[in-house]
Amino acid sequence: MINVKDFLKGSGVIQPIWVFVIVITVFFSFMSEYFLSVGNLTNILVQTSTIGLIALGMTYVMINGNIDLSVGAVLGLAASLSVGLQDYGITIAVIAALASGLVLGAINGLIVWKTGVNAFIVTLGAMIGVRGLIFIYTEEQSFYATNFAFSDFGTASIGPIPVLAIIFLICTLVMHLVLKKTGHGRNTFAVGGNPEAALDAGIRIGRHMMINFIIVGFFAALAGVLLATQMGAATPNLGRDYELWTITAVVLGGTKLTGGYGSITGTLGGVLAIGILRNGMNLMQVPAFYVLVILGAILISVLIIDQRLNVHASKGVSI
Repeated sequence: MINVKDFLKGSGVIQPIWVFVIVITVFFSFMSEYFLSVGNLTNILVQTSTIGLIALGMTYVMINGNIDLSVGAVLGLAASLSVGLQDYGITIAVIAALASGLVLGAINGLIVWKTGVNAFIVTLGAMIGVRGLIFIYTEEQSFYATNFAFSDFGTASIGPIPVLAIIFLICTLVMHLVLKKTGHGRNTFAVGGNPEAALDAGIRIGRHMMINFIIVGFFAALAGVLLATQMGAATPNLGRDYELWTITAVVLGGTKLTGGYGSITGTLGGVLAIGILRNGMNLMQVPAFYVLVILGAILISVLIIDQRLNVHASKGVSI
């Protein structure tokens, strides 16, 4: 059994992002009578599940000190494959879609490992290239699911909880346990915190980073398949800007861009914070672009505060 308090804690205290989540939840509950309804809360989970799944893998990559900008394009490719290959059967289509994420993640990781080129540049190139592949494959046309079992899955529920939300929460729990309880999780922090010391300790840094790129590629592909089931379709532009939303969620959750620090529970809080803000402001009929302004301001504030804390910590100053 996992204690809820322990699940929400970072280094002995409740993580700041969860305080923020509680505050905005209370705020929107007063601003809209519909916010705390079961239907709306499950809707938030479904809306955040796509970005949330990618964020799970991105957390590992960013703790390693890397980043993956290709996840939105990988999502789009996986979605197109899962719908476009349905003439061969749903099973084959889904396997092909998930395999595309594994392969592209492996390619990204291998290039970063073997060439030493910064992951930002490698995955930026991958993002552009994969997006081009999507347009070639789809011929700039949208695909629509022909099998109702596929599209019905995206709207299915077990009791009051949608299947997509259940999948996201299960994956969150698994990734949390892997990061906290396994050697791979400990090595993820070690590589991101001090690569030289990790190498001296016998950790195979390149192979380890490649595994994490494969993980984020898989989750991006899984998110693409689930999003396609929810929509019953796939479009060539699906997944655009998802990499930005994902990175925002992970950073809001406390994962450092420099690597060596982060948590799945923090990422979950970041994902929910974005979902709650977007949903709550929509219920208040606030124009969508104001949400972007607010999230941008929050992200910049978090980064400034984090940098100031790091500067004071490095000087041995107590704040």
